[in-house]
Amino acid sequence: MRKQMVGSLALALGFMVVTPVAAQEAPAATSNEPATVTPVCTKTSDPYKDFGCLDTALGTGFFERLGNYYKLEWGKSGAPSDPNAPPSRRADWAPAPQTTPPMPFTEWPYGGTTSLGVTRTASIDSPLMSALANTGLGHALQNSGIQIYGWIDGGINISSNVVRPGGNAPISYVYTPNTVQLDQAVVYVERLPDTVQVDHVDWGFRVSGIYGENYRYTTSFGLVSNQYLGKNKVYGYDFPMVYAELFIPKIAQGLLIRVGRFIALPDIEAQLGPNNYMYTHSLTYGYDNYTNTGIQTTLALTKNVFLQLGVTAGSDTAIWNLGKRVVNPYPNPLYPDATFKKDPGARPSFTACLRITWNDGKDAIYPCADAINNGEWGYNNLQWYGFTYYHKFNDKWHLSYEFYHLHQRDVPNALNPVVQDAYANGGTPFSPQFIANNAPNRAICNDAAMLKCTASAVGTVAYINYSPNALNNFVFRPEFYSDAQGQRTGTKANYIDFSVAWQHWFSPQVEVRPEFGYYHSYGAAAFDAGTRNYTWIGAADLLVHF
Repeated sequence: MRKQMVGSLALALGFMVVTPVAAQEAPAATSNEPATVTPVCTKTSDPYKDFGCLDTALGTGFFERLGNYYKLEWGKSGAPSDPNAPPSRRADWAPAPQTTPPMPFTEWPYGGTTSLGVTRTASIDSPLMSALANTGLGHALQNSGIQIYGWIDGGINISSNVVRPGGNAPISYVYTPNTVQLDQAVVYVERLPDTVQVDHVDWGFRVSGIYGENYRYTTSFGLVSNQYLGKNKVYGYDFPMVYAELFIPKIAQGLLIRVGRFIALPDIEAQLGPNNYMYTHSLTYGYDNYTNTGIQTTLALTKNVFLQLGVTAGSDTAIWNLGKRVVNPYPNPLYPDATFKKDPGARPSFTACLRITWNDGKDAIYPCADAINNGEWGYNNLQWYGFTYYHKFNDKWHLSYEFYHLHQRDVPNALNPVVQDAYANGGTPFSPQFIANNAPNRAICNDAAMLKCTASAVGTVAYINYSPNALNNFVFRPEFYSDAQGQRTGTKANYIDFSVAWQHWFSPQVEVRPEFGYYHSYGAAAFDAGTRNYTWIGAADLLVHF
């Protein structure tokens, strides 16, 4: 899963300050040589034909340059490229399997790291950076390799559900039917380490902020989480990625160390809008772990084999929850002590992943075990085991596929009267007295006499993609999801769904993603507040980068 936006150095130079080519006096001609004239750049010059004229074509003022950059790229599949730019990937590595546009990534996604061997510092194609390029701030950012960029993503959905809010659940990211919403406004401040070079240690960092409806799906318990868990606000903010990185090139093919909060490693999809084929997310993605906090290492053993090992504080929980205990106001058979852990899932956890590519980069498999600990019922303490697989058939067709099994143990049984009494009176860490809204679900165990049981889920989803040209991609997404104890979605059921979508890019900075999907639950009614076992949904979003 690509959980960062990384482009080529050729794109990055699209916003750097380029000294306009000044008109010069032609050298005197000799009898044997024709006179030559240095080209003169004007505002009508085409930087796609003469990159040296980029700065002149953009203009001088901030808003002038900003508008001209959007205009310059409109209808194009990339930024103007500098013919003198150094390579954007190591010479002996396989070519990038995809391009952006029309795909949400160039490398087959893998998480917890800046992509190794294919990343140059300051390599994001950004209208904002282009607009700032001839200012003092722009020069300072350019000299340090730091970039500021982001996007705004708004969407609409129309469905057969009517209950507001939440009638589309368990479909996530568009959980309220028949509405227009701001999904996310995101800002990144980052420096990408140069992982193409192999002669020096390099560093990087990212600080991100998100505002919109989608903060609900990045919330980490204990980190500005009262907006969601206390007040259930439709719109809120979060900081899903705050980390530092160190790249050490001379250990095998390169070692990258990341420290901080970051998007969980597995999955085809990511919370950040541009990293996805479609506007909506699969159930498979909507109900697994989202973010981890800790240390993650990625070692390129060879250009085709990467090993990842990490230690985190669990999933979706603040690191300061480690070992924290609170008073138990209602001791009971489930939690008999005078205190219990604020979040039993906040504990040292381990991540191990292996990425293998072959067939000249056309195939990749990425098995992972993410945030593994004792699996006790926690805020989102999911024991994630699974893999993603990618295959490029040709330049127009490719497949992305994911399968996982996840579980939690000792989940209180929602059918048991003792559990119901304990839960209602504050006798569990996630009773309403501690988390008023959106607390972790209890399990629907097979026997009402059980106090607790292990809750598990299986998810499998595919994205079948057809890209006729550089600005369009058509997607078919079939999915099967099994929520055996109802702990993930709130309904004990199996789900199937089918969606079709169209990614259309007006430019590398502006895209729309209309789609239509049909969902069906088997075992219990799951949609429209549990009143129907099927639903259809049409949705679309407009995503504008800056």
